[in-house]
Amino acid sequence: MQNHPKLIIFDMDGTLTEPFLDFESIRTEIGIEGTILEAIEKMTPDEQTRAWEILHRHEEVAAQQSTLHDGAHELLTFLRARRIKTAIATRNSRRSTQTVLTRHNLIVDFIHTRDDGPVKPSPQPVWDICKHFNIPPEFAWVVGDYLFDLLSARSAGATPILMLGNRLHHEVEYTSQADLVITSLRELTDRIADDKLI
Repeated sequence: MQNHPKLIIFDMDGTLTEPFLDFESIRTEIGIEGTILEAIEKMTPDEQTRAWEILHRHEEVAAQQSTLHDGAHELLTFLRARRIKTAIATRNSRRSTQTVLTRHNLIVDFIHTRDDGPVKPSPQPVWDICKHFNIPPEFAWVVGDYLFDLLSARSAGATPILMLGNRLHHEVEYTSQADLVITSLRELTDRIADDKLI
């Protein structure tokens, strides 16, 4: 049994929203392989300028066309009523994150983007958010759809929760890294409401 959460940190793309970034198209246009941010960091300054322009363009267009996962508004409203703090930790830019929040009228208490410091899988985003609220990581849950979310949570001392969405368990190779696997945001609302914690 894990501690009842005082803070829930959400990934954005693929967690609060339906997946909206076409990572393969971004990699192809930039001309890289592997994870995008880490590849850009290894480039020359001129190459980085071009790569960031491409990434920002893709992010902004995708953010403007994004759709929410079912139950996102209800979950955030429920958590506010329970006085559980909410935050977003994303590898996206602050600009595209704000576009998503504005487009869908999402209200969270804190935002940590790649413009604010180290990104997942580093534990630093979780530590920074916990420090902001003066909440120990053991009272924080991190909800995300990708391995980096789970690694960031676990190494920070928080509870990692995997959001599968429409994927099946056998389609995701890192489910074992999560303390809890959910298929919808409504499932998380129900678990907290019923005190069916991990």
